[in-house]
Amino acid sequence: MKRKGTWFLAGAISAASVVLGGARPALAHCDTLDGRVVASARAAFTKGEVTPVLKWVRPQDEGEIRSAFASVLKVRAQGSAARQLADNWFFETLVRLHRAGEGAPYTGLKAAGAELGLAVEGADRALETGSVDALVKLVTDDAAASIRERFKHTYGARKHAEDSVAAGRAYVAAYVEYVHFVERLHVDTTGPAGHGSGDEPTPRSGHGKEAP
Repeated sequence: MKRKGTWFLAGAISAASVVLGGARPALAHCDTLDGRVVASARAAFTKGEVTPVLKWVRPQDEGEIRSAFASVLKVRAQGSAARQLADNWFFETLVRLHRAGEGAPYTGLKAAGAELGLAVEGADRALETGSVDALVKLVTDDAAASIRERFKHTYGARKHAEDSVAAGRAYVAAYVEYVHFVERLHVDTTGPAGHGSGDEPTPRSGHGKEAP
């Protein structure tokens, strides 16, 4: 585990979407009303200072955020109803620009208390407690179990691959899914992590050739 270093953990959070949930959604909860991005915006309003939110956006988006924040401060002074509308507009602007910086689509703000999934909750808990051990165990245990399950299914299908065309196709389908899963998991654990990119890994395993 130690040999894989920090790249493993960075990729493991992304890989957990494959292990724990099938498809690959954008895992980070930056678009929830109780997420860290909106929390920074609330802190900025309390201080009357935009600095706490600037870390969430790219340098090229800083000007837009500064301008939006200044406008919101003026509107907030007009009463509670105006303040709520202005705050929500700023939250949406901030989250939209944050996700754009990550290459992720903005689909609107999600309600507080949204289900985040074990991996995301574990990642946040690790930061709060200062210990990553439980998170590493969660992800590696589920990854190992998923690899073993796919291997067992593919290995069993391989034994009957030559029995008939149908059996051969069943093996090929299992083989492709098995190899793609392992490759995707490995790429995620050894490369840079970013949610919402949707990029497919560059094939390196030779599965474009005849299946062994």
